[in-house]
Amino acid sequence: MVIPRLVIGAAASGSGKTTVATGLMAALRARGLRVSPHKVGPDYIDPGYHALATGRPGRNLDPWLTGEDLIAPLFLHGAAGADVAVVEGVMGLYDGAGATGFASTAHVARLLAAPVVMVVDAARQGRSVAALVQGFAAYDGRVRLAGVVLNNVGSPRHEEICRTALAESGVPVFGAVPRTDGVATPSRHLGLIPAAERQAEALAAVDRMAALIAASCDLDALMTVARAAPPLHAAPWSPPRVEHGGSPVVAVAGGAAFTFGYAEQAELLAAAGADVVTFDPLRDELLPEGTAALVIGGGFPEMHAPGLSANEPLRKQVAAFDGPIAAECAGLLYLARELDGHPMCGRLPVTATMTAKLTLGYRDAVATAGSVLTREGERYRGHEFHRTAVTPAHAATPLFRWRGGADGFGTPSLSASYLHLHWAGAPELAARLVAAASGPPGRPRS
Repeated sequence: MVIPRLVIGAAASGSGKTTVATGLMAALRARGLRVSPHKVGPDYIDPGYHALATGRPGRNLDPWLTGEDLIAPLFLHGAAGADVAVVEGVMGLYDGAGATGFASTAHVARLLAAPVVMVVDAARQGRSVAALVQGFAAYDGRVRLAGVVLNNVGSPRHEEICRTALAESGVPVFGAVPRTDGVATPSRHLGLIPAAERQAEALAAVDRMAALIAASCDLDALMTVARAAPPLHAAPWSPPRVEHGGSPVVAVAGGAAFTFGYAEQAELLAAAGADVVTFDPLRDELLPEGTAALVIGGGFPEMHAPGLSANEPLRKQVAAFDGPIAAECAGLLYLARELDGHPMCGRLPVTATMTAKLTLGYRDAVATAGSVLTREGERYRGHEFHRTAVTPAHAATPLFRWRGGADGFGTPSLSASYLHLHWAGAPELAARLVAAASGPPGRPRS
C-alpha cells in the first residue's frame, strides 16, 4: 500500500517536535488534505492535539506494547483513506526502551520505511547545527534523514548561518521556525494539559501552530518527501471479530478526568460484539442504560478529585455495580476508597495520594493472579506513568509482577492496575471482557 508519510524526530525532548508535527498536520489539513496522525510511544496527550489538528483519531505506534509485526498494519489501519500521514516521534531520535533503541523513533521509522524530518533546536548555536545533524544522519544508515526544520531561530542572520552550514553538508532545510512564545501549550506534572481539559484553548493553540508552520516551512517540499516513501508490504490491521450471542453495553469512562486511551480499544470491544458507550464521571449521575461492563482508563483524576467525589450518585452506582470492570491507573484511583482525602467509589480497599515521585517506564509483566482480563502465567508488556501511590500498593497476590515490582488487584469480575496495556497487542482482553459482560446487565451488589 502507498501512503505518503513523514516521521518528525528530534535530537532530544523539548526540541519542538509537538509544535512542528501538530502544526504541520493542521496546516496540511487546511490545504484540503486528509491527514492521518500518529505518535511514537505510549504518550496519550499529544494524540489529543493531533486529533484536533486533523479531525481523525490520534493513534500510537509502539513496538514494545504491540510488537514489531503490528506497527505497519496498525499504521495502515489508521491511515486508511488519508492523503498523507504524519508521525510524531518520542524523545531523541534514537532513544528507546531502557538502554536500547527498541521502540525509538528511528526504530518505528525503519518499520514504516518512512523518511525522517529532524527538528533542530537552533537556540544557542549556529554552524554547529550541521555537525549535530550529520552525526544523527550517520549514526544508523538504515534511517533516512530527509532534512531538517530549524526551531527557535533568533533572527534572519541566525537563520542564514544555520542554512549555510547545512547546505555545505548537503542537508535540506524545510523550514525555520522563529523563536516565539505565542504557541506555548501549558504543562503540569505529567506533561502537556490534555486537549479534552481545555477544548477551546487547545483548538486556538492548534490554529496558532498551523499558522506558524505554514508561514515558516515549505509544505510543498515536505509533501514531496512524504510522497517519495516506498510502498508498505503489509495488510492493514483489523480487530478480530468475536461472536458472543449478544451486544452487551460496555461503558467507557471519558470526559476531562479520563483522557488516556488507545483508539483501538473501542474498536476491539465493538468487534467483540460490545455496544460501546462513553460516560463522563464528572457530569453523568447514572451509568448508561443497560451497562453490562465498565472500562475506566487513564487520565488525571487527581486534578478533578473534588468534582469526581461530588458526583455521589454515580460513585454509589459504580460501588454497587455487579458486572465486570477493567480499570487502569486513573481507573484504579477512582475505584479506591479515597483520593487525596476525597471519597471515591470504594470498590478497592486502598487509599490514593499524590506524591512527588514520578513512576515512569515500560514493564515486562507476568500475570500472577487471574482476573476478568488476565489468566495466571500470561505475559504482558505495559507502561507505567503516574505521580500517585495507593496504600496498600497491591493485593496480597498482585495482579502483575515484573523485575523489581508488583502491582494490581484481580478477581473474576475485576482487573485494576497502574499498568497501561495496548489492547491491540493483546486482543484477548477485549474478547474476555465482552464475554464476561454477555450475561445479564450488571446488578447492584448484595
